[in-house]
Amino acid sequence: MRGLMQLLYRNKGFIVFMIGMVMFRSALADWSVVPTGSMQPTIQIGDRIFVDKAAYDIRVPLTHISLWHIADPQRGDIVVLDSHAANERLVKRVIGIPGDEIALRGNVLYVNGVAATYSPTAVQGIHDDIGDHALYEVEHAGNVQHLVRLSLYRPSEMRDFGPVRVPARQYLLMGDNRDNSMDSRYLGFFPRNEIIGRSRYVALSLDPDNHYLPREKRFGARLDSVALAPQ
Repeated sequence: MRGLMQLLYRNKGFIVFMIGMVMFRSALADWSVVPTGSMQPTIQIGDRIFVDKAAYDIRVPLTHISLWHIADPQRGDIVVLDSHAANERLVKRVIGIPGDEIALRGNVLYVNGVAATYSPTAVQGIHDDIGDHALYEVEHAGNVQHLVRLSLYRPSEMRDFGPVRVPARQYLLMGDNRDNSMDSRYLGFFPRNEIIGRSRYVALSLDPDNHYLPREKRFGARLDSVALAPQ
């Protein structure tokens, strides 16, 4: 026991630093690896994204207990959540907030009965397009606009969905890769307390198709831009 106490005393500075880092990453800011393509083209496989954990709440470190409510997620936000239904951490876009009526008809989004509009955009495709050709369009729903990826040959059975009404303290989330995303269409609404933060920037990016070499042009890339970030 004496040896342990001496070891702790000699390394107290490092121990305090590590505890501080854990508290900071748990309560204020962190980064998250994105292993799947459900948010392509906005977030690409291999991206590491910044997570602003203080965007909506200040929480007790290492818990989901909110000490201070700052704001609620808004339509168009890219959120990170610890999903009980999926049993994993997810990154999705907020499509419906409490009280909204949401539907899809042939992948056309309807928010409170108003159809989104779509404008084709000439963007460089991603690796997935080699085996699954896709159409990229900018989806305009009210004052929210962002890119979506629509598969040409592998349409999802959930291209037609709803209408559903989003309950209080729940959110309807979808991936931007509309035909390849496990989201609210399959998992249901996501509780507010599962949403742990918002992401607006790529921290760094490693290319899994090129020996995990850095994709330097994606470092610091904004995620709320309607233009596809360079490869």
